[in-house]
Amino acid sequence: MTSLFDARGNIYAVVSPVQLRELGIDLPDAAAEAAQQAMAWTTRAIQACCSWAPGTRPAGAKAHRSDGLLVGPFQQTAPFDLLIVNTDGTLAERSGNGLTIFAQALTEQGLMPAKGGCLLKVHHDQGNARSPVHTSVQAAEVEGVQGFWLDLGKPAFGPPAVTAQGVSAAQLNQRPLSHVPQLARVNRQWSHSQFVRIGNPHCVTLVAQAHELPSNPQMAAPGLADDLTRIAFAPPSGGGQPCAAGVNLQWAMRESANRLSARVFERGEGPTASSGTSASAAACAAWSVGWVSAGTVAVVMPGGTAPVLLEEQGGELSRVSLFGTARLMR
Repeated sequence: MTSLFDARGNIYAVVSPVQLRELGIDLPDAAAEAAQQAMAWTTRAIQACCSWAPGTRPAGAKAHRSDGLLVGPFQQTAPFDLLIVNTDGTLAERSGNGLTIFAQALTEQGLMPAKGGCLLKVHHDQGNARSPVHTSVQAAEVEGVQGFWLDLGKPAFGPPAVTAQGVSAAQLNQRPLSHVPQLARVNRQWSHSQFVRIGNPHCVTLVAQAHELPSNPQMAAPGLADDLTRIAFAPPSGGGQPCAAGVNLQWAMRESANRLSARVFERGEGPTASSGTSASAAACAAWSVGWVSAGTVAVVMPGGTAPVLLEEQGGELSRVSLFGTARLMR
């Protein structure tokens, strides 16, 4: 039976390979092989595990009851392999909320090691990034909340990090950024962006005022939704510009010292209430222009606030960690 989990308003369905096969979906035994054959089974898996039952979709709800599907584990002991499937059937390299949910699902199943960290290995089919993407997860408690710290490693910045094409140089606070013409044509205030790779690709647009942050209803409405889909999604759903493989879009505004407001439009999904790697990318982008300093950064999204820990060494970010929490919905 498919389980649904909620991580700060970001909902994922979780299903094991055995359960998918019981639904009649022919999934290879190995995660790497399943990723390479994704086009043969992901659409049916999303339909089976993420679609609303007839007559149950609430008014105004998104087309799917979850923001994606987590397939795994492929083994009963750590390290654990998994696949992250977007609702358009594509595979993601990493998802902070998805990995938090998967760690919680492992805990519910009694598979999460009682002590020490646990390695999660995400397999994907994106040719411009290594596979699998490794993330170390450690159970923890922050301000009385039980959850997990995710070690996302060292971020990379700039167009080469995400293979962006057709962008020009820009500056903010005398720090190098990018001007993405596709975004600036939609809104002239969206003219300063930072590309960040944290296992997966991000384009964070830095804005000065709250009204320049798009709301989730605005991003879901015809017109803006179409424009952002063309930018964020890879072909054939999107235009593949500026990134041929697509890119996750964020907007960030400095609220106060080490506190940001952010909005998210995910590649392969659309507007989401929250996103762990998006929060981490927003914190990294804000650090790159001096908006925040190393240490814990609070990233406020419609679904909740994500603590992101930035570690600095020699004037560079050496490590990014995300604290996530999730609950079983059913």
